[in-house]
Amino acid sequence: MTQVTNTVRFVLDGQIVEARGERRTTTVLDYLREQLHRTGTKEGCAEGDCGACVVMVGTLNAAGTGVDYVAVNSCLQLLPTLDGKSVKTVESLQRADGSLHPVQQAMVDCHGSQCGFCTPGIVMSLVHLVQRNTQPDRQTINDALSGNLCRCTGYKPIVDATQQACRPGAPLKIDDSADVPLLKEIQRDTQPTLSLDGEIIVQPVVRTRKGNEFVSPATLAEVAHYLQTYPQATLLAGSTEIGLQVNKQFSRPEHIVYLGLVQELQRIDETPQGWRIGAAVSLERVLSLVAPVYPDFAEVLRRFGSPPIRSTATLAGNIANGSPIGDSMPCLMALGATLVLRRGDKTRNVPLDQFYTGQKKNQLQAGEFIEAIELPKPAVGQVFRAHKVSKRFEQDISATCSAITYRLQGGKLSSVKLAYNGLAPAPCRAPKLEAVLEGKSPADVKAAELDAAIAASFTARDGLRATWAYRSLVARNLVLEFIEQ
Repeated sequence: MTQVTNTVRFVLDGQIVEARGERRTTTVLDYLREQLHRTGTKEGCAEGDCGACVVMVGTLNAAGTGVDYVAVNSCLQLLPTLDGKSVKTVESLQRADGSLHPVQQAMVDCHGSQCGFCTPGIVMSLVHLVQRNTQPDRQTINDALSGNLCRCTGYKPIVDATQQACRPGAPLKIDDSADVPLLKEIQRDTQPTLSLDGEIIVQPVVRTRKGNEFVSPATLAEVAHYLQTYPQATLLAGSTEIGLQVNKQFSRPEHIVYLGLVQELQRIDETPQGWRIGAAVSLERVLSLVAPVYPDFAEVLRRFGSPPIRSTATLAGNIANGSPIGDSMPCLMALGATLVLRRGDKTRNVPLDQFYTGQKKNQLQAGEFIEAIELPKPAVGQVFRAHKVSKRFEQDISATCSAITYRLQGGKLSSVKLAYNGLAPAPCRAPKLEAVLEGKSPADVKAAELDAAIAASFTARDGLRATWAYRSLVARNLVLEFIEQ
């Protein structure tokens, strides 16, 4: 083995685990199964779709009195991201007296398992749900299970089991009291290491003999400093993209910068004008933020991925990835979102609708990264609508997603902003369609005018998920639907 000088430390069921000699790109799933023999956690797809590998990852809460958990797809998460955290697997649920967790027992009683391969991941998704919500309704349970595929039973007995497990007084909460002092013992420094000259030294979690590193900075200054030294370093937040590259393309980035512990990037700051969303804020938190004011945006995010994906994936990661069918970008463009880009100690603001310069290309300079997204609050009289069209309604990639904002003044459309994904090499505004709409009453907008504007705006191309004839028709019909009310 040519790896390692450093050690990844995490807490598992009241014990500190020290992982030595592992690759920087070893997944949590592989380490649990191959080194710790926690074989209840299964590999199904290795791309975050099936949920057979779901575990719970915990961090010490702000008061230092307990553990806050997120459900994650362990097939996508890289082992060094666990440093200073705790893990719960399906084996963790067994009580000291040998009894099962109420969710497990209810799965038995309600016949919620047949072949059993998917069952541990389902159980972990449900156990995570009941840590936060001990009386979930059926829709909440369905959403919690949206990332878990079961090919045997159908979901009715599984949902029934969840409701049965949540009887009043059931001991649903995991006892993690033994983990708290251990998490305090291994928690990572929140201040950067400085040289004798006062310069920042970013300490690696893992460094190979070849000099490749996995670093886990705690401050924004450390991130900026490291990217000035290694401008081609790979930024890792939720790992929903990089985990795929590791598993499917066998990618091995030389320098990986994990952003999950940088508190400045985890913040959401509110101003009278809007919100400043840090680059490491998860999609689940963004969903909760926008649901009361932009419900269509929240629904797009809900369909973006399952709870284990939304709890780790970030808004900035979706933007930086720049996929032509990225779902968050049309909503953000229509709402007039702006990116705060940082390089060293300097920042600049770039409107998101000017950020992309081509397919998977953008305005980021060497060593520059997204620090935050500024999202405006709704203006008086502003209408916002958005919808995603895909082959499957849940958990699928877009054929196209469209979003619009406008006002109705004297019965006329004004201040129109319309954006799409899936129609061009990058998500984009549609100024020619905006011009068709601007100043007209909704009843006067003609389908033929929109069709002509679409043909003039985009190059016709068929794709894996839809033909151009279908996409262009949907693009027009969404606009008509958005303005109909």
